[in-house]
Amino acid sequence: MGAAGTRTVPEPTDEQWSRMLRYGVATPTQPGDVLFAAGDRWYDLILVESGTVDIVREPLKWIAETRIATLGPRSFAGELGLLNGQRAFLTARVAEAGQVHRIDHEALQRLMAEDDELCDLMLRTLWARREQLRSGPAAWTLKIVGSGRSREAVALRRYAERLDLVHTWADVDDPEVATAYARHGFSLDDLPVAIVQGENVPNATPGQLAEILGLAYAAEDDAAVDLAVVGAGPAGLAAAIYGASEGLQTVLLDSVAPGGQSSSTSRIENYLGFPFGVSGDDLTAQASLQAIKFGVHVIAPCEAVRLASDGGALDLELADGAVVRARAVIITTGVAYRSLPLERWKEFEGAGIHYAASALELRQVAGGEVVVVGGANSAGQAALALASNGCRVRLVVRSDDLGRQMSSYLVDRITEDPRIDVHTGTQVSALEGDERLERVALDGGTTQTVECRGLFCFIGAEPATDWLADLERDEGGFVHTGADVVGLDDAWRALDRMPLPFETSIPRVFAAGDVRRGSMKRVAAAVGEGSSAVASVHRALAAAEVFA
Repeated sequence: MGAAGTRTVPEPTDEQWSRMLRYGVATPTQPGDVLFAAGDRWYDLILVESGTVDIVREPLKWIAETRIATLGPRSFAGELGLLNGQRAFLTARVAEAGQVHRIDHEALQRLMAEDDELCDLMLRTLWARREQLRSGPAAWTLKIVGSGRSREAVALRRYAERLDLVHTWADVDDPEVATAYARHGFSLDDLPVAIVQGENVPNATPGQLAEILGLAYAAEDDAAVDLAVVGAGPAGLAAAIYGASEGLQTVLLDSVAPGGQSSSTSRIENYLGFPFGVSGDDLTAQASLQAIKFGVHVIAPCEAVRLASDGGALDLELADGAVVRARAVIITTGVAYRSLPLERWKEFEGAGIHYAASALELRQVAGGEVVVVGGANSAGQAALALASNGCRVRLVVRSDDLGRQMSSYLVDRITEDPRIDVHTGTQVSALEGDERLERVALDGGTTQTVECRGLFCFIGAEPATDWLADLERDEGGFVHTGADVVGLDDAWRALDRMPLPFETSIPRVFAAGDVRRGSMKRVAAAVGEGSSAVASVHRALAAAEVFA
């Protein structure tokens, strides 16, 4: 990892620099000394007091070493991955002898927690560097090669984008790209391929990529934590941020990547503090940055498959068999998308059928004819985003009244947009195409077969709670919390108390957001529930000495 060549934030003042040096260990340097190397994990932040340090991209199989930047006195070498354990993808090597100060991960966390001014300076610099590195030769350290029509390639690309990884995407559907990458030693059967530091990873998955980059869960990272949050949507991100900022050692797990359903929303216009609206991707990116600022250990993809309690520690078993031990757990797994019961639906998922209208999907269908299915706000927001992206949009609504579930401001904008045709009382009845979706049949108020480059499905979702067999849930699978919990067993009698707000039928296990029975199913409400659940976590932990 490294630094951008151009400063995008003010240079530290004398007083700020002096405070930064207190967190480091002075180390003399000689030309050629490697301060950190590509592949290192939890490497040190390097403060350059004197001399110079080159930030280089290591040589790859097809290209020589490239110097990204040269850092002189009063600068520091490091990148955003310092905060979340991602392995370095660049190397820092001394060019001119001098002295540096090494700040290890523990000291860096103390700096971020103890000095708000330095924390702000550091975070802005690291974020700016990440954004600059995304468009330069550093992005060649991770290349994702695949077809834009492949479900697996799209999943890999979405993972990289949701985690804001520095990477390059190469679409083999472009003949020139296919010819160029034929020299890299893999075949079409190997796609998608992740090329990491010049090494091919055939048939790559997000899980494999996370393992290589140091973003997968490792038991040694968190032997036992205060709080484990399962699900990194708005509720989970809020819970993790509030927990970590209030002193709880916190780990945040998600089976895909941070964002949840909100990341599928192209524009949220009624979220407090954003008068011009905010995309789900942007909201997720800022919240994720805020989480790692406070020391949250964000792990994705990381699927929890079982929750066990022995009255003391809570054990979260992961899909790979690893176990996360926690004093308290907040379940914020949200909901899983519903699909239409149509032939070939699974076949076209990722090849024309989408459950999100983020920037990635918008690029795939730009200027084409699309169908949006659903009558609630998410469908309306997607229709408007697609229309503004040059698409002709058919909004298919089963109800006869567009305003039955959709906010009036969206209804007004949709009915006034000449690029959107609204088909109420209508359903999609069939899917057609070869390798990709090409046409859909409509039936009901409108009966016709229409061209379709992309079908965007927003027909609701079901709670992702099948793995929580021991929690009390309603008939729909939503988790009972607080006063809704009916079955109180011996564990509660031993505690001599009732479940706290957001607490489930298992003591010290909480639920917030869409997964909870009675939740409002809005982004702002989810954020409020996630942060409020942490207040109950503190009360529960204060009353129970776990790991005493």
